[in-house]
Amino acid sequence: QVVFVESGGGLVQPGGSLKLSCTASGFTFDAVGLSWYRQAPGKEREMVASISNGGFSTNYADSAKGRFTISRENAKRTLYLQMNSLKPMDTAVYFCNWSNNPDFWGRGTQVTVWGQGTQVAVPE
Repeated sequence: QVVFVESGGGLVQPGGSLKLSCTASGFTFDAVGLSWYRQAPGKEREMVASISNGGFSTNYADSAKGRFTISRENAKRTLYLQMNSLKPMDTAVYFCNWSNNPDFWGRGTQVTVWGQGTQVAVPE
């Protein structure tokens, strides 16, 4: 049974940092590329960062470049996402999964970037 378990989310002020972790089981961990995805309220799920099976190649969404770092420890079957300089736009539920044909989604971990002065759009 394939299982992804994400952790490390929380409430952080703009400019702050968080490190997400993901443990996985039920497949050969070091044989597949993995990615972090996120889904904000009312938006489609999007890929944030990906890493090759050996960890030597990474890719980032434009919104994450220069601020997020994806890494993995195959011996621990764990994927990480270091997030720095967080912005309110980063608020979302973050998931880990296969880079190709993602499936068996976990519950994700909530990241909320909020602080004094954060602007909120209120529907009319």
